[in-house]
Parts: sequence; C-alpha cells; structure tokens
Amino acid sequence: MTTTEVSAEGTARPSAPLLDVRDLHVEFRTRDGVARAVNGVSYTVKAAETLAVLGESGSGKSVTAQAIMGILDSPPGFVTKGEILFQGRDLLTMNAEERRKVRGAKMAMIFQDALSALNPVMSVGDQLAEMFIVHEGLSRKDSKAKAIELMDRVRIPAARERVGQYPHQFSGGMRQRIMIAMALALEPELIIADEPTTALDVTVQAQVMELLAELQREYSMGLILITHDLGVVADVADYIAVMYAGRIVETSPVHDIYRRPAHPYTKGLLASIPRLDQKGQELYAIKGLPPNLLHIPPGCAFNPRCPMAQAVCRTDEPPLYDVSPTRASACHFWKECLDG
Repeated sequence: MTTTEVSAEGTARPSAPLLDVRDLHVEFRTRDGVARAVNGVSYTVKAAETLAVLGESGSGKSVTAQAIMGILDSPPGFVTKGEILFQGRDLLTMNAEERRKVRGAKMAMIFQDALSALNPVMSVGDQLAEMFIVHEGLSRKDSKAKAIELMDRVRIPAARERVGQYPHQFSGGMRQRIMIAMALALEPELIIADEPTTALDVTVQAQVMELLAELQREYSMGLILITHDLGVVADVADYIAVMYAGRIVETSPVHDIYRRPAHPYTKGLLASIPRLDQKGQELYAIKGLPPNLLHIPPGCAFNPRCPMAQAVCRTDEPPLYDVSPTRASACHFWKECLDG
C-alpha cells in the first residue's frame, strides 16, 4: 500500500484487482457554488472480496458508487479527475453503449430504498424477467422461469405464486431480497450494495446481510458494501474504508480497525455503536456536524470536531500515512490514536 492509494486487498496479494478506483474527484455545480463531494478517492476490490465503505451522510460514499456505475446525475454532478478501471478498462472513457453493456451484466447495484427503486406498476416477476429479455434475448416464458428461480434463490417463500405480485405487496425485507435478485440476475462480477439494510429491523438486517455474504461466496463476486454502521459489517467485510468529507481517512482489514482504530473519526464511529455491556448509559455521539461541502475547512476536514486536533490539523491536510502494509490513516497523529 502506498500513501496515495487505498488497497482493499493489501499489497501482498499478486492478482489484478477487479475494480481499481484511482484518485477520483466528483463535484456538484450548484447556484450556491461548487460542492466537492469526492476528493481523491482511491480503492481496489478483488473477486470474492468485500470492501465496506463507511461514513456519515454526505461523506461521498454513494456519490463514488454512482460514479462507478455511471448513473451520476450530470448536471449537476461531474467527474473532474481520476480513473475507474474495471477488469483493466477505464469506465470513464467508454461511450454510453459500452457502459450500458457493463452495467447490469458485469456490475450491478442494490439501492437503499427498494420501494422507490422498483417500478410500482410492474410485477416483480416482469421486472426480473426484463433483465433476461433485454440482455440475453430469452423468451417471456423462459425469462419468467428464470425470475422464479431467482426469487427462490433469495428465499422468497412461494415464489411461483408471488411472481405476479407488485412491490407494495411485499414487506421491506422481501423487497430488498427482490433487489438482490435483480442485481444477481446476470451473475455480475461486482455488486455495489448502497445501505441495503437501513430501513429494516435488526433481525431482517441480519438475514439480508447473511444472504448477501452467502451469495457473494457462491458466485465469487466482488462486493462493495456502503453503510454508516460499523456494527453491520463486522462479520461480512474483509476490508473497511472510512470516508469523511469526500476523502478516505482510514483503511484497514476489518478486525484490525475494530481492535485499534488509527483515526479519531473511526474511533468516534466505533464508540457510537450500542453495546450490551453499556446498558443504561448515554450513547456516545461525535460532536458537531459534517462540513458543508461548499466550504470544506482547511487542513484536516475533521479538525473542527476532533478531540485530538492541534494547530497543524487546521492548516495541513494529512496524506494517507502507512500504518502497516495493509493499513493507512489520514491523521497527523495516527500513532497517538492507535495508542489511545
């Protein structure tokens, strides 16, 4: 790992990455000014690996994913710098037709709000079948059979009887399973799951995460899991990248980051997770608010909220320091953070 690239697989593994995001910058041009939503994000994901991307709302997690998928609303959003290499090809240099062939067939996305993402006036079976009709040229009969097979695969009970039902006739957890089925339809090499459990209760969250992990192992897919909840990813992620104000501020193998975080922001996120041994105690919250992306503060963007901030933090933006061969932290005082 270098100080300029976040590696989701570490440096010791020789095979080429499935996805290689390099120094990605995305801005939104608004009436009030330019919002710098993504500021030099780099990470890689290999086949059969899971990278969890964490951070508060507005940190740039979803905007990065939209840029990767090629679904960024433009205007007002523009990719201004960087490369997005998928299987060695830069997605940003492809024309619209080439990008469309990659999207769905090679990489797919599971959205946060399944009810909004699904078409309310089409049956779930027709929406699943459409993938096979458009991309593989199957007949309606064969594509419907594939749709039922997929619904069975994601454990929707009585799939054959429910294939003609509409999204509103399913529970939140079942709709999310349908979204997973749509993402899996063409057996893509990479899936991006954008907060797939946010609107679900804890029990259903666990079931959906378990299902995702099982399917990922079965199909050897790369998986990018976007979330704001460190507690959700502990058992499913291989590596974690923490984002703040459009930058990655820490990256680490999953278990290392829980044991010894190397950035004050990561420490704050971990401290805010409810714990059984702290029953009745007030839940910790990081003081202050994320910065306005129109006016990101100089130096370290986290410095106005950071309990460890010193003068250098308000003037010098920290690079990604190498903490170990597989870890990095964008904190001038990462050593003190580890020791604390």
